[in-house]
Amino acid sequence: MDTHKGSCLCGAVRFVARGPLRGVVYCHCSQCRKQSGHYYAATNVDDDMVEVEGREHITWFEASDFAKRGFCSRCGSVMFWKPNDDTYVSILAGSFDDASSLTGLCHIFVADKASYYEIADDLPQFERSSPDIKVLGD
Repeated sequence: MDTHKGSCLCGAVRFVARGPLRGVVYCHCSQCRKQSGHYYAATNVDDDMVEVEGREHITWFEASDFAKRGFCSRCGSVMFWKPNDDTYVSILAGSFDDASSLTGLCHIFVADKASYYEIADDLPQFERSSPDIKVLGD
């Protein structure tokens, strides 16, 4: 079984995700942009397929009534997006030690995209969420 390791910038939070990872979804919503400074790039894994060390250093911010965002309380690294009522966690692609197995899947919430950049790839774009991507606030 494939294993994918990663951490925050300071190493206080580390994780191992097992099994295949979904393609990277680029989310251009205003919340993702405000939290990360640009847009989110995240894959996901079922809850039972990820082990996290240093959970005590994760601060969860509930930006909506349907999901929360996890970041390292020591260095501020944005790492996770977790729906309240589902059994998976999205992991930001930049958190992986080796992201060479990740590939882009699509762009979501492009209607909220900031005006200072263009999307310059051929991946599918969705005004809000994709039919295959669970975003409960959509």
